[in-house]
Amino acid sequence: MQEFERFGLGKFRILTGILQTLGAIGLFMGLFFPLLTLIASAGLALLMLIGVFVRIKIKDHILVALPAFALMLLNSYIFFTAYQSYQ
Repeated sequence: MQEFERFGLGKFRILTGILQTLGAIGLFMGLFFPLLTLIASAGLALLMLIGVFVRIKIKDHILVALPAFALMLLNSYIFFTAYQSYQ
């Protein structure tokens, strides 16, 4: 809660949690429904990209933004791998 307040995004905390939870469920369900893998990984990658930009905007140290950046890369990889096999 304190982090979201520090970012000036307190009103988006619950929405972010819901989207992250739905993304995790979507990745799991993507094992059975491949289209969900595409949607969930794209959504999670976008959330993490926004997280990186927020960290840059508030001038956090680069090491603090590294986990969000790594998760953005991981979800982007999942998206592109799933996209290639989905075609």
